[in-house]
Amino acid sequence: MSLQKFIRASTAQSALALPKSSFYAHIEEGLLPPPIRLGKRSVGWLESEINAVIAARIQNRSDDEIKLLVQQMINNRNSTI
Repeated sequence: MSLQKFIRASTAQSALALPKSSFYAHIEEGLLPPPIRLGKRSVGWLESEINAVIAARIQNRSDDEIKLLVQQMINNRNSTI
């Protein structure tokens, strides 16, 4: 079993080279996974999910393909509960 690592918004934004407004717009558009609540006032993203989106971009995947990837990631989150 591999250990999952959470990263904060600023780290995810930096890895994706996106400004804050574009980062959150991508989440709204389904191009990035939504955050996971870590506590009452904190959220994070799985580093593996952000890396998967980066890999898809490197592979020149279309926005529609990335949206499907993101939806699969969200479904995987729900199936592990």
